Amino acid sequence: MPRFSVIVPAYKVQAYLQESLDSVLTQSCSDLELIAVDDASPDASGSIIDEYAARDSRVTAVHLAHNLGPGPARNAGLARASGDYLVFLDGDDTLAPGALQAITDRLKATGSPDVLVYDHARLFWSGQLVPGRPSHRPSEEGPASFRLADRPALLGMPMAVWNKAYRREYVEREGLAFPPGFYADAPWTYPALLAAESLAVLDRVCVHHRQRRAGSILTTTSRRHLDVFDQYDRVFGYLAGRPELERWRPALHRRMAEHFCAVYADPRRLPRAARAEFFARACALLRRYHVPGGSGALPLPPSRTDRVRHALMRLGTRRTYRLLSVLRSAGLALGRAVSALRRGLRESSLRLHYRIQRLLPLRPELAVFSAYWHGGYACNPAAIEATLRELAPQMRTAWICDPEHAPTLPRETTALRPGSAAYWTALARAGYLVTNVNFDRALVKRPGQVLVQTQHGTPLKRVGLDLQDRPAATPTTDFAGLLRGADQWDYLLSSNRHSTLVWEKAVPASYTTLEYGYPRNDVFHRAAPARVLELRERLGIPAGSTAVLYAPTHRDYRRSRPDHLDFERVLQALGPRFTILARTHLTYADAPPSRGTHPRLIDVSSHPSVEELCLASDALVTDYSSLMFDYAALDRPIVIHADDWEAYEAARGTYFDLRSCPPGAIARTEDELVDIFSTGHWQGSRSAQVRAAFRARFCSYDDGHAAERVVRRVFLGQTAPIPAVVPLADRRPTPAAPATPAPAPALTPVRP
Repeated sequence: MPRFSVIVPAYKVQAYLQESLDSVLTQSCSDLELIAVDDASPDASGSIIDEYAARDSRVTAVHLAHNLGPGPARNAGLARASGDYLVFLDGDDTLAPGALQAITDRLKATGSPDVLVYDHARLFWSGQLVPGRPSHRPSEEGPASFRLADRPALLGMPMAVWNKAYRREYVEREGLAFPPGFYADAPWTYPALLAAESLAVLDRVCVHHRQRRAGSILTTTSRRHLDVFDQYDRVFGYLAGRPELERWRPALHRRMAEHFCAVYADPRRLPRAARAEFFARACALLRRYHVPGGSGALPLPPSRTDRVRHALMRLGTRRTYRLLSVLRSAGLALGRAVSALRRGLRESSLRLHYRIQRLLPLRPELAVFSAYWHGGYACNPAAIEATLRELAPQMRTAWICDPEHAPTLPRETTALRPGSAAYWTALARAGYLVTNVNFDRALVKRPGQVLVQTQHGTPLKRVGLDLQDRPAATPTTDFAGLLRGADQWDYLLSSNRHSTLVWEKAVPASYTTLEYGYPRNDVFHRAAPARVLELRERLGIPAGSTAVLYAPTHRDYRRSRPDHLDFERVLQALGPRFTILARTHLTYADAPPSRGTHPRLIDVSSHPSVEELCLASDALVTDYSSLMFDYAALDRPIVIHADDWEAYEAARGTYFDLRSCPPGAIARTEDELVDIFSTGHWQGSRSAQVRAAFRARFCSYDDGHAAERVVRRVFLGQTAPIPAVVPLADRRPTPAAPATPAPAPALTPVRP
């Protein structure tokens, strides 16, 4: 008997069905059966299901003779289910990687509850993945297992069938089944929660729920939206047969009112001719099941507008309801207009303020810094700022960052909020401007101001004008604007001759290139071994564990974040000696985590310093990220996981074939990556040999003194590079944490 029965109804989802089925069959927890139900779909959904059933014995294909809708289709899957737990997935939705393993672990930790509720994220047609509202996130605080009366807030979560796992024996005992018609989730989900002897929650995104541009219930105009009344009749009919559950009537009444108002307010759903009928029937049901006494057990009271709207619908005053909606829409429109006017006046006053400030004398003792589009204290600008305060204490420094990053700044520097009057004053009057990206395009660099462009990585991928023939990878076609910005640079930092040649060709301007190394890498030669141990302890790396930093770059040919590794599978194969520090590229900072929950997997995406992560790790696994060039300065093992080189090269383009000049071993597949680490090849003599050649080519100037050279040249006016560059053979980068001798564990075979 499998652990899970995953039931997937399919109707007109041929464009998404393969991705949905693959998301189930590639789960790290493979103890499952997949029951795919073709609801007499007129497209190729049925044949796709048959193809999967033919090549994977875990797939059961069910074909219905007539289209019955998602409820009866799920019932057909239920009749064939034999798993301990039931998981429902719409045919255009996907399971997040590692979801079933996370569900398994939580079920064990909570004593096999009747229902487990988990989180979801909405996957829009544009590729954007948006987490649910914070108020809808299931919190794991409190008892591991409980009844609904202990946490009534669960009734305020989306009443969907696909964000829960149900114990099959419980479903059969209660006789739960789906009715026909639209909104069939309500008469299933409410009884499932109300009658459960034990509930549990998992605070993890397990489902990516697709938001389609067309073809979904929410975008279909039909009289079938009136089915919602039959569904709530069923909900309250169930309640009538269970007197012990009557106390939930006020809460269910409020949720019903919210649902009716939501359907009525959406202009895409109801035909114009059906709107009066809908309102009348909503009034009848709200009166029939009304219980005086408020909103019941729901934790958050309805807003005043919602209370009025619910009352008007219950009273049947449709004209007043419509007038209220019109007035509310007009009020919102007026508010937006006033806000836009205020913004326009503010922007005009700030532009005038900036012009006036540009007429005032420069402040040569003021240096303004920024990094990563108003991010926190980081990268080359941070290293230069710290060294500037050390070597030139008479200088004042300020840092441009969004308010949430202000806590990362040292006390000695001033925070500047982007767009504020202080921000424009600083840009107008600072003697020095230092950034690793670009300043505001409205910046007008004055005579006497010095602008230092530090960049933030050695370019493997194409940059600047070299992207003119790569439209898929070009964030903007304004190459003229790019060059106007570069014309304001006085200095450009370079860490090797390769970077110098690339930037001077790809972004031609009159700046002076300073081949001084990257200041952010100075710490690799200055940190004490005790600092490494302290960082590992703070990150939670077990003593004696081999810490592998996994830091892939973004993909220009994909909008959503790719998940290149099955971390659960890799860690299981490598055994307890290894810990993975997983860092998401900042491009995907707003995406919800979709990794596993393995105890030796540490998500370090939000850690403010990638340099600290490098120091704490024993090896780096990356793909095409410029981090490899920085990490090579540490002289620690690097492994390249190039599973999509051809696609990456076709979309973005590179300056050389990394496979012919790698910094270490190369894995083309996940299995090869596991093999490289399990056999010790990652730290073998061949890997050390290619790393040495890579360091000689790309770490020419990274010797621990780059920031000092920049400060002495740019701020103190010393023309010669001081101090001189330390020869590569004489450098002593900070060593990795000492390994704890231990017998090598038996490796778990990797399942194909």
